[in-house]
Amino acid sequence: MTNSRTNPKVDEFLSKAKTWKQEYEKLRNIVLDCELTEEFKWMHPCYTFEKRNIVLIHGFKEYCALLFHKGALLQDAHGILIQQTENVQAARQIRFTNIQEVVEMETILKAYIYEAIEVEKSELEVNFKKTTEFIIPEEFQNKLDEIPALKTAFEALTPGRQRAYILHFSEPKQSKTRESRVEKWLPAILDGKGLND
Repeated sequence: MTNSRTNPKVDEFLSKAKTWKQEYEKLRNIVLDCELTEEFKWMHPCYTFEKRNIVLIHGFKEYCALLFHKGALLQDAHGILIQQTENVQAARQIRFTNIQEVVEMETILKAYIYEAIEVEKSELEVNFKKTTEFIIPEEFQNKLDEIPALKTAFEALTPGRQRAYILHFSEPKQSKTRESRVEKWLPAILDGKGLND
């Protein structure tokens, strides 16, 4: 691995890592062996091919992972790709809980990375669900029916903002909690704001 291919921001990220340091460093070496460009995006090491995201290294409390941006399009010959939540449409993870797992899987990981590069070269795209395919929870639908201005404001939001609200309102198991979420966010929707604005 030549130092000219490493990114100083990733060096800094690794130097500050309190957990998963060994795993991150090994994953970095594996990915860089695959001739990808090392960048730092979303506060994590991200590896690109011709400026297109291929894979990201990130960590959580229970595991660290390689996140393939278009993992849903990979063959997954070894059955190791994980969809983080049911709402994640494109990305898939390969998770690790110790350095030994990373070392043992090096050959397989490289095969997945090369496949992900081929997916990018072939310009394959993930078919995302349209916002209209998401089910609007009853509690929110009732408000949309009751308040015409809310329906107009919601429909004026971008599809991504609409999706974010639908998913946020759908999460709670209890109707009472769903209702309180809807109530809390009504002013923001009426102001034309998204969940993260």
